[in-house]
Amino acid sequence: MKAGILGGLAMALALAAPVATFAADSSDTITIVPTDQMKWQDYPGLPGVKFVVLAGDPHKPGLYVIRAKFAPHTMSRPHWHPEARYVTVVSGTWWAGEGDSFDPDKTTPLAAGSFAIHAPGKVHYDGAKDEEVVVQIVGEGPSGTNIVGKGGQGN
Repeated sequence: MKAGILGGLAMALALAAPVATFAADSSDTITIVPTDQMKWQDYPGLPGVKFVVLAGDPHKPGLYVIRAKFAPHTMSRPHWHPEARYVTVVSGTWWAGEGDSFDPDKTTPLAAGSFAIHAPGKVHYDGAKDEEVVVQIVGEGPSGTNIVGKGGQGN
């Protein structure tokens, strides 16, 4: 796994970087978000992780929808969120593990199309092994991430 990835998905989803708002082809009836117009952002300090905010603002109360993209061999370290997160694997195989001890060999593979729920307050870790993976995450903000063993809370 890449050294220096202290939050992977956790930190990418904490979204301390500026939130990208999306308003392509907006009307009173439907807002369309074409794949080729999504502006993926690198997450500062987390090589291999990119994200895009599709709806809402994870920093504020209310529904948010984001996508996170992990380069091969990029995984988060153990962390937890105060809010529930509903995750759909868009492409690739996502690997999810539970508990305070980071052990990629004890993760469960979730193929494209799979769905998972991160329960609030429960420690987990996840990411990509041998291929790029994209996940879509839905939650109720404000979002938060707590890295286990680092003594701090991300936002």
